[in-house]
Amino acid sequence: MDSFKKRKKSFLYKYKPGQIMVLGFAGVILAGTLILMLPISSNSGEITNFFDCLFTATSSVCVTGLVVLDTSLHWSVFGKTVIILLIQIGGMGFMSIGALISFIFGTKINIRKRILLQESLNQNQLSGVVRLIRRVLIFTVSIEFVGALLLSIVFIPQFGLIDGIGYSIFHSISAFCNAGFDLMGRHSGEFSSMLMFYNNSIVVLTLSVLVILGGIGFPVLICIKYNKLKFKKYDLSSKLAIITTIILLIIGTMVIFCGEFSNASSIGTMSIVDKLKVAFFQSMTARTAGFATIDFNSFRANTLFVLIVLMFIGASPASTGGGIKTTTLAVIFISVISFLRNENDINVFKRRVDVLTFRKALGVFFIAIAIFVVGTYVLTITQNEKFGLMQSAFEVSSSLATVGLSMAGSSNLNLFGKVFISLLMFLGRVGSLTVFTYFMNDTVQNKIRYPEEKILIG
Repeated sequence: MDSFKKRKKSFLYKYKPGQIMVLGFAGVILAGTLILMLPISSNSGEITNFFDCLFTATSSVCVTGLVVLDTSLHWSVFGKTVIILLIQIGGMGFMSIGALISFIFGTKINIRKRILLQESLNQNQLSGVVRLIRRVLIFTVSIEFVGALLLSIVFIPQFGLIDGIGYSIFHSISAFCNAGFDLMGRHSGEFSSMLMFYNNSIVVLTLSVLVILGGIGFPVLICIKYNKLKFKKYDLSSKLAIITTIILLIIGTMVIFCGEFSNASSIGTMSIVDKLKVAFFQSMTARTAGFATIDFNSFRANTLFVLIVLMFIGASPASTGGGIKTTTLAVIFISVISFLRNENDINVFKRRVDVLTFRKALGVFFIAIAIFVVGTYVLTITQNEKFGLMQSAFEVSSSLATVGLSMAGSSNLNLFGKVFISLLMFLGRVGSLTVFTYFMNDTVQNKIRYPEEKILIG
């Protein structure tokens, strides 16, 4: 036991917080892969292919929702339980689960673990991080419990008591964690997602609220709880996350509604109310949830392009969602406005955005763009004819932003495609900056300042 504690302590102090995050998520994925390979995990009682299990475990831990095997039809009750536990760990972060275990057994969270929690929650300050993680755990359990109760109103009468309760818990966790895994394949067809509930207000609204609450970010939820509706008292990050989320939801809904209004293949034959439901739900779910109430192949190209953009942006920081994040987009947009106004500082809500924040936002944005472009190109030249340019771009954006939507179907990926998409999901969940810094050594601050020279721009 003493030697184990020494090795654990050595591990925590040997690596940087970002490196531990990468290794921790990779370790959970590997463990999930091996468990899913067990015969008890599949309905057939046979061992599932390693790469299919790797893809499923990665999608679960990275709360993506892309699947190569229908969750309801292929996996046993044990396998589904493993998947939902991986989703919960991935959504909250493995360090949060570690903190929960510490709370249960009454062990102390030392300064090193607090630093890791700070990294996992994407916080700027170390103080109050333990208090924050307690609130995160309480929020998560409470919201998922209420979500399961609401879903049970529909699922229990439709699927029976036992299955209804299980389905309600599974989909509540999946929605709040922005995972997008579902169990409807047995009832409405393989890989059908939530198509059978496209006009069910209870299911649509409950899943939507769960996804939005999970994607808005835990700091924002806590800020709203303690400041109520007093928007002026919110911190700047919360203000930007809320405003950007609302704007994107409205724009996405209107674009889908107007763009597909007369399209008989998608929502053209629906009533106005059902059209709005579908448009709102897909605008919301494209922001990293992965559920679908309509077949995306029926959408027009212009609508699909907007969905790709929405997926690329994603959710908010310190949330269960992925993407470049709403605040990243907000900072870049505000900086462009400041440039057009010829202002020296980047100002918003009577606050000044520091240069390091702008540089980080710019770095995150362009790294994501580069991965998206390269990923789309790689997929188009390595996959079959089902993955054209639009389908490949959709798949890459969905995996990188941990969304879980697919046009060509992830089950149609070849071996290379499965591994490649798994890597993109991992990058999207852990964070491309975090992964890249894993391989970088700490740099010494350059004390030499070279002469300044102007560069022609534009």
